[in-house]
Amino acid sequence: MSWSEKILRVDLGAGTCTSEPLNMEWAQDYMGQRGLATKYLVEETDPNVDPFSPDNKMIIATGPLTGTIAPTSGRWSVVCKSPLTGAIACSNSGGFFGGEMKNAGWDMFIFEGKSDTPVYLDITNDQAELKDASDLWGKSVWETETTLRERRGDNDVRVASIGLAGENGALYAAVVNDMDRAAGRSGVGAVMGSKNLKAIVVRGTVGVKVQDPMAMMKTSNAAKEIMAENAITGDGLPTHGTQVLMNVINELGALPTRNGQDVQFEGAHDISAEAMAEPRESDGEANLVSNAACFNCPISCQRRSKIDPSHFTVKGKPKYQIVSGGLEYEAAWALGAACGVKDLDAVTYANFVCNEQGLDPITLGSTLGAAMDLYAAGAITSDDTGGHELTFGNTEAFVAMVDATATGEGFGKELGQGSKRLCEKYGHPELSMTVKGQEFPAYDPRAIQGMGLGYATSNRGACHLRAYTVSSEVLGIGGKTDPLVTEGKAGLVKAFQDLTAAVDSSGTCVFTTFALTGDDIAPMVDAAGEGDWTVERLNEVGERIWNMERQYNLAAGFTGADDTLPDRMLKDIAKSGSAEGSVNRLDEMLPEYYQLRGWDNSGVPTQDTLSRLGL
Repeated sequence: MSWSEKILRVDLGAGTCTSEPLNMEWAQDYMGQRGLATKYLVEETDPNVDPFSPDNKMIIATGPLTGTIAPTSGRWSVVCKSPLTGAIACSNSGGFFGGEMKNAGWDMFIFEGKSDTPVYLDITNDQAELKDASDLWGKSVWETETTLRERRGDNDVRVASIGLAGENGALYAAVVNDMDRAAGRSGVGAVMGSKNLKAIVVRGTVGVKVQDPMAMMKTSNAAKEIMAENAITGDGLPTHGTQVLMNVINELGALPTRNGQDVQFEGAHDISAEAMAEPRESDGEANLVSNAACFNCPISCQRRSKIDPSHFTVKGKPKYQIVSGGLEYEAAWALGAACGVKDLDAVTYANFVCNEQGLDPITLGSTLGAAMDLYAAGAITSDDTGGHELTFGNTEAFVAMVDATATGEGFGKELGQGSKRLCEKYGHPELSMTVKGQEFPAYDPRAIQGMGLGYATSNRGACHLRAYTVSSEVLGIGGKTDPLVTEGKAGLVKAFQDLTAAVDSSGTCVFTTFALTGDDIAPMVDAAGEGDWTVERLNEVGERIWNMERQYNLAAGFTGADDTLPDRMLKDIAKSGSAEGSVNRLDEMLPEYYQLRGWDNSGVPTQDTLSRLGL
């Protein structure tokens, strides 16, 4: 129950769609979504495969709670080898696509090979067919989704697609669903583009059955009550979205600014949640139109925004006169503070471009910040950037480079490779704020020590959502820990990593963990599917997934030497804020982390650890 027990295997080279049974033994060991899809990838691909080779499989998966009445049960993941990092990629999305996929009777789609011509996958329940997408190639996500809805004549279909960024091989291209929800990180959209797969259209009316409906109702309702009464999930996120953090993190002195040169941004308020709700001087309207929710989500943290169209024109006509997915904290930071840009309309415009053409705003903003650092160092000039002075805070140049990256034109093609390759090419690798080739997000490791360890050890490269220690270090959830101390952070990071791996695999949103613990989540999984699902089992599954991902990366050529941070975080002190004078003290945390993980001194899981976890 809950698992549909069906996989759709799509051979793009042969043009075939074949149903096969889900491996239920693996489902019991890895649960679903992130864990189960990774297990299939590990078993079916070589870790040394070229990410753009037809042999690199792209797997889309749901969890046992996806499509159920459990709160936030709309999550789904894309798993493949990342073209940005060369490591394991697992990118998680919300919206309504995952629920529709599960309601159509599918746990997982496995895409293998490459089509000779552009195609899209058209699904209605158990009927699946590859169709010609030649007329869609070259169109944006928005155009593609609109066209496919009209073609199907059914407004209830759900679409996941790529834009120009994915087609052109931008290494951090996203897969976008429901117009502005995205599997955004690690370049999964570029892998989809390399296979000539433009879109997936799904309509499901089969429904989702659970093992114990009464228990499912009882446990889900209990979880929703806890979330409603929680200050973050019941008030902060619905009211302000993740942008509630902008002023909080800035005041702490943990907001990486101008490519990490500083830890506080003087323009933070101008791009904050509070600013989004204030009327503009130009037209008297606010940036924020409303909030919105994903499938069965009581939090409703999503923002709906509108910009002043007179600011951004193409051939004299407004480019955007629409309401679309508005700024979330990570995007506002990357496109704003990381680049020194405090123009809210410009930052929102850039976010619209990411939605429209399928780009990860975190890597885009961080790469632009690195390019601005390169410009300041004289490593690149206006001759490289098409005449634009790419200085921190230059809104005109910022907008031009965002557009160029989305379309892959001019210097935008260089920017589309990410900051690691960009900085290496222009002789300053130290200016790339990355771990394992992926740009780190909106929390400075000098001011939040645990996040530094989390970034350094993350299997998909720098990521806040693999171990969100901010919950404890800043927000005090589950017990406040001092963000400036290293003691106890190894255990904190490991605990977050294991639980998050399980939550990601369940089909629910990690934001639930602001309010819910394993004691609340395990009963919902237990009610949904077969097997005795306890908190202990959830944590064990999470630990198994983490070590499996680690094994994949080691086989792909990564070593313990890659568990590090940029020198700027380890050697250049924070200039202001609570951490003034501090660096990240990774060397104090990493050995204990390896020990707690059951890994040797070089970061390799011991045989005892592998045996204990059945790996």
